[in-house]
Amino acid sequence: MAEKLVKAEAKMVRISPRKADRILKLIRGKNAAAGLTMLQFLPHSAARYIEKVLKSAIANAEHNNKLAKDNLVIAQAVANSGTLLKRWRAGGKGRAQRIKKYTSHIRIAVQEGSR
Repeated sequence: MAEKLVKAEAKMVRISPRKADRILKLIRGKNAAAGLTMLQFLPHSAARYIEKVLKSAIANAEHNNKLAKDNLVIAQAVANSGTLLKRWRAGGKGRAQRIKKYTSHIRIAVQEGSR
C-alpha cells in the first residue's frame, strides 16, 4: 500500500521562489524533526517561512492522520511562483521603471517512513 502524503501549503509568500527553493533543497528527503532543527539555525529569511509550513505539515500529520512525529520524512518540498506584484518607480526623463516583486507558494508534504 502506498504511503499517504500529508501536505501543508503557504500561498502568496513574499519571497522569490528561487530563494525559497535554495533552502528547500537542504531539507528535502530528510527526517522532519531534523529538517525543523536545521531551519531554526539557518540565517536566511526564507527559512522562517519554510519552518512555519513544515510545522503545519507535521501538526496535520499528528492531528489528522495520527502519525508519530519521530517517524515523519519530508517527501516533497516545492516552491512554485505565485502572483507577480508589479510596482513602479520614477525613472529618468519622466519615465517609470517597473519593479517586480515575486511571490511564491511553498508546499511541503510529509509521510511516514524511516530515514
